[in-house]
Amino acid sequence: MFIHIGGDTVVSTKDVITILDHQTVNSSKISKKFMEDEKKEKRVVDRHAEETKSYVVTKDAIYLSPISSLTLKRRAQFVNSLEQVFAGQTDTEELT
Repeated sequence: MFIHIGGDTVVSTKDVITILDHQTVNSSKISKKFMEDEKKEKRVVDRHAEETKSYVVTKDAIYLSPISSLTLKRRAQFVNSLEQVFAGQTDTEELT
């Protein structure tokens, strides 16, 4: 399934490695260095004119998001719960 991370951007839940808060990244030297290195490698995707509130790290890219990390976490948990419901259904249940 997918998570809407702002604007017209959605990412697959299977590809998400972590969601980082903007303030946390800015307060850590290691995180800042990581983001600088990823920008140099052109793996950072910024499609929003709005203020960045979180970073969504996936296998292929890092997305800047105008949505808070807490909201994105809730969305991911909701999608995960939906996946569990669908995975728990059997073929016979779908036919009835």
